[in-house]
Amino acid sequence: MRTVPLVGGPVELRGALDLEKTSSGVMPRRLPAWTKEQYQDPSVYGVTVMPSGVRLVFRTDARELEFDVLTSTGQLDSDPGPRPTGMLELLVDGAHAGRRRAPVGNVVRMAGPGAAQRVIPGKPGTVRFGGLAAGMKSVELWLPQQTPTELVALRADGEVLAPLPDGRRRWVHHGSSISHCLEADGPTGTWPVVAAALGGVEVINLSQAGNDMLDPYVARTIRDMPADLISLKAGINIVGLATFRVRTFGPAVHGFLDTIRDGHPDTPLLLMSPVSCPALESTPGPTAIGRDGRITALGDPADVARGALTLKVVREELARIVAVRRARDPHLHYLDGRELLGPHEVADLADGLHPTAAAYRRMGKRFAAHAFPDDGPFHPHPLTRPAN
Repeated sequence: MRTVPLVGGPVELRGALDLEKTSSGVMPRRLPAWTKEQYQDPSVYGVTVMPSGVRLVFRTDARELEFDVLTSTGQLDSDPGPRPTGMLELLVDGAHAGRRRAPVGNVVRMAGPGAAQRVIPGKPGTVRFGGLAAGMKSVELWLPQQTPTELVALRADGEVLAPLPDGRRRWVHHGSSISHCLEADGPTGTWPVVAAALGGVEVINLSQAGNDMLDPYVARTIRDMPADLISLKAGINIVGLATFRVRTFGPAVHGFLDTIRDGHPDTPLLLMSPVSCPALESTPGPTAIGRDGRITALGDPADVARGALTLKVVREELARIVAVRRARDPHLHYLDGRELLGPHEVADLADGLHPTAAAYRRMGKRFAAHAFPDDGPFHPHPLTRPAN
């Protein structure tokens, strides 16, 4: 087995916009390094190092691969063990070739949510994939979407080469936890990855659980990165944390779109509203978790008349904004999120907010069916249509 460099070698790390050096290796992060100056909430950093959509890509004739990784997962003092670390999944020539549970590394202990944290240091673990087909092949190793994962080492019993260009369009997506998909059954089970596979495109998922707040640094990130397709799913975190009123929400959406259009004036851009969430449909946030483990809204419905936001109001505002802008921006489109998961499917929201793994896969199929047909907002351009 030969060791392959993870930085500066033939392996490409896709889906990450920053690589932080650690004492063990490198930590992928899904926002550029410069953004760290522009937020104070540590949860933003925490979700950007959860590598949803991050994968190592290369070609190899190896029959066996080994990956050393160091994960970090949480554990409440009342829990019998650490939270599940998730799965690493291997794709060979686009087909699933194996999945392994990520080893437990560092454990972050706390008495309860929001309590002081203490880290129980762990050690890197090794994940092996053997029995691969002979001959040169394209390989993707997808990291667990919910668990920060430091990359320590890659070993192969054959040659490792850089991947070849494949002509796929690059789709950049930003959303909340419902696009981050912590509850998916694996990294290729998140709805953006499911949709990208069906649409023949390559997705970069900038979604941030709990932090989809129309932050200007996210808009500037999207503005400055290559993108053939862009989608934004906005509203659930904004209503859930009561961060905007009607007066401020509309201008913030316009500003976010304006910034992206500074760098991508003609790129197809799909603005999506939230999926169904019964607690927040007609009642404003903020929210709390009830004794039954389900989300509940704490706002006053009477406050809607004074500008409080509900999901109903957000959907109306987003649809209105797109209708107004389309007169000068024909490449801007709107999708009601309930077309991905509607009110008749709320039984698939285990906590009243987050879809199940099966629902995420269904959402991906529905998004692909909406976005990628010849008459859809992401229809293939003649010059960029994926090769058969």
